Amino acid sequence: MDERYVPVKDQDGWFRDMHSGAIVNMNQSEYDKYMSSLEVRKKRHQEMDALQTDVNELKSDLNDIKSLLKHLVEQKNDSGTD
Repeated sequence: MDERYVPVKDQDGWFRDMHSGAIVNMNQSEYDKYMSSLEVRKKRHQEMDALQTDVNELKSDLNDIKSLLKHLVEQKNDSGTD
């Protein structure tokens, strides 16, 4: 570690960048855990988006079926009144 980074008191793996003033976490295992949890959250979000798309498509399909059934019933009723 060079003089650019100074350890932050009472914070393991945290250092202050003396050039920018930023606090930097140099604990690789904590970073790896964060990245892993980020990937899990991204995957869950993508799964939820896919499920929502599927639900919307099913709703649309049901509305189409409902319209077709109404049309068939109307045709049946119209042909029965002849």
